[in-house]
Order: sequence, then structure tokens, then C-alpha cells
Amino acid sequence: MYALIVPASTPFVLLATVLGLSWWEDRILPTPAPAPLPQLLDSEAQLTETPATGNSPVK
Repeated sequence: MYALIVPASTPFVLLATVLGLSWWEDRILPTPAPAPLPQLLDSEAQLTETPATGNSPVK
């Protein structure tokens, strides 16, 4: 009966390991600096500045 404890507890040990590493990553490791916001491309900036005339900006 005691020989079955190790194989039966293996999934729980693996789950506890994964949860522990996830907690370690979230709480202990330093957080990276926030990424800068991406700048608009020239074409996107022109599309937002053009007046709505009903014509498609794509030629």
C-alpha cells in the first residue's frame, strides 16, 4: 500500500511545483519596465487627419 503513495502523489507534486514557480515569478522576480507606446505610422496618422469625404483613402 505504501508503494502506491509515490506514484499517486506525483501529479500533485508537479502541480504544486508549477504553482510555486508561477507565484515566484509573479511575486519575487523583479517586474520589467513598461514598454513604450508604439508610435503611429505615417499612413495611420494621415488617415486620422484626412476629412471624411466618403472617398476611400486606398487608391
